[in-house]
Amino acid sequence: MRKQLICVLLAVGLMPAMAQKDKDHNFEVAKNMEVFTAIYKNLDMMYVDTLNAGEVIGNGINAMLRSLDPYTEYYPENKVKELDRMLTGKYAGVGALIRYNQQLKRVVVDEPYENMPAAEAGLKKGDIILSIDDSTMADKDVAYVSSRLRGEPGTSFILKVKRPSTGKTMRMKVTRRSIQLPYLPYYGLQENGVGYINLNAFTVNSARDVRRAFLDMRRQGMKGLVLDLRNNGGGSLQEAVDIVNMFVPKGIVLVQTRGKMTRVNKDYKTTVEPIDTLMPIVVLVNGNTASSSEITAGSLQDLDRAVVLGTRTYGKGLVQMPMDLPYNGQMKLTTSKYYIPSGRCIQAINYRHAR
Repeated sequence: MRKQLICVLLAVGLMPAMAQKDKDHNFEVAKNMEVFTAIYKNLDMMYVDTLNAGEVIGNGINAMLRSLDPYTEYYPENKVKELDRMLTGKYAGVGALIRYNQQLKRVVVDEPYENMPAAEAGLKKGDIILSIDDSTMADKDVAYVSSRLRGEPGTSFILKVKRPSTGKTMRMKVTRRSIQLPYLPYYGLQENGVGYINLNAFTVNSARDVRRAFLDMRRQGMKGLVLDLRNNGGGSLQEAVDIVNMFVPKGIVLVQTRGKMTRVNKDYKTTVEPIDTLMPIVVLVNGNTASSSEITAGSLQDLDRAVVLGTRTYGKGLVQMPMDLPYNGQMKLTTSKYYIPSGRCIQAINYRHAR
């Protein structure tokens, strides 16, 4: 009884302090919002040149979000399609994977996908992207070049590249079209009975297709599986859970998400019986293996269901959710961290203390 009374007194004592803290926080929020509004009002009235509200305030929003983490992003109405592409894997472009070559300090073609505009135009792995139409791509990063390669279906541009194998500079016309990223570009059974599945992204239906590939190879006599998640930047958390569920029993908590708000806290369990709990599995990873890929590899490792082979993974343990904003805008907002069965959070960088 005495312990209960002490707990009650402590709780009552803490309440005024907590209320004061909330009051101070709310005052700081209101004060800074008022200052921001006053600054822009004065700029709009008195600045020497006429301001573009969308551009200036948009820059302010983006600077604010950059101070948090690289995954919390604002998409105004004219860029919402970029978020849709990220979530669905569909976009209009040339159908090629590009990367930044550190040695050359240039963006190069890493993989032109078969039967897509890039391959049909004659692009090859290793081609150095020099310009798109009349715009030079020197000193540009992957995001910048990628945004210039994308566009409306049916539109064309002139791409100038240098082919290192021949030293020749070439110009080619490329016509964009709607692209569905090949999230499972290859699977096959080796002569020694080892099956191989290359998974590029966790988009809608990827778990279904991994299941089909696995069952197909098992019917052919597969004795072991190599699941290649190198350069897989992640995607749908549920697809990752469904893939792991193929190999571990029903009812196991694979992932827990924990954040500030109770409604974002969730336990992701295996919900169906597995299709195989005995076959040896090796998961290949590298420095670009991130997010849902790390959940898949880490969960299979924690549950002693697979061996993980490769280099240190990217370390993305933050979870985002899309949110609707006024005037048809959207926001991708980091709401929680995820924890795999051992209780590990794979997040490598604490962005609150990284600056």
